[in-house]
Amino acid sequence: MNQPLIVTVAPNGAYKTKEQHPNVPLTAAELAQAARECLDSGASMIHMHVRKPDGKHLLDAHAYLEATAAVRKAVGQELVVQITTEAAQVYQPYEQMQVARDVTPEALSVGLREILKPEVPESDIQAFFTWLKDSNVMTQVILYDAADVQAWQRLRASGVIPENKWFLLFVLGRYSAGQTSSPTDLLPFLEVNDNVYPWAMCAFGPQENACAIAAASLGGHARVGFENNLFLKNGEQAASNAALVAQVNQGAMALGRPLATAQDIRNLFLN
Repeated sequence: MNQPLIVTVAPNGAYKTKEQHPNVPLTAAELAQAARECLDSGASMIHMHVRKPDGKHLLDAHAYLEATAAVRKAVGQELVVQITTEAAQVYQPYEQMQVARDVTPEALSVGLREILKPEVPESDIQAFFTWLKDSNVMTQVILYDAADVQAWQRLRASGVIPENKWFLLFVLGRYSAGQTSSPTDLLPFLEVNDNVYPWAMCAFGPQENACAIAAASLGGHARVGFENNLFLKNGEQAASNAALVAQVNQGAMALGRPLATAQDIRNLFLN
């Protein structure tokens, strides 16, 4: 509980639109504004998607570099900037891995099941994760259920995944009815997790904050934001991503758990 809590904001995701919420940030300038607001509310990392002009999901090195530069102009080094390789039913594994290589970001998230596919030899997965390690890219591995955790452990045990300072993300309730999460969704992950690496959670729906505080109380970290949830803990629509971050900040204070800074994250994963 003395370890600082990493609060990551996921402000837009691959699918959310302005019709769903007018403050979903879609452009580089909007991402920069959201980054500033969320930093002021307690976030230390931003999980960032970029979009095409029509608002659809995009994996593109130039767009990522442009958005990263805008965020850096707004917050300097006070947030860790994490890009995603998410397929969003559009991109294939080799395209996902290539955008990571083309950007070589400070931080990256990768869904294990999106690249652990029959058409991808494990030697290519090994080469990708070895490149991430050698390039000092802070990598968060996204795991959707207990089976994903066990697959991750198998790949490590067999040497496909090299030892490194990896960060895990447990996605709560991805396959639940109505895709809404509850704190108990964390339990199957914790039952099989071997506690080798730091972990965080993300959740869907208005119990996102309850899930975040449950994770914080158990030594984990939290990712919140409009990517998966638009609602405050009282059920009202959040005015901004920063409002969702602020709730976690308040809960961490109640737990007596300090918030991490971006430098804390870099010390933990990159140094």
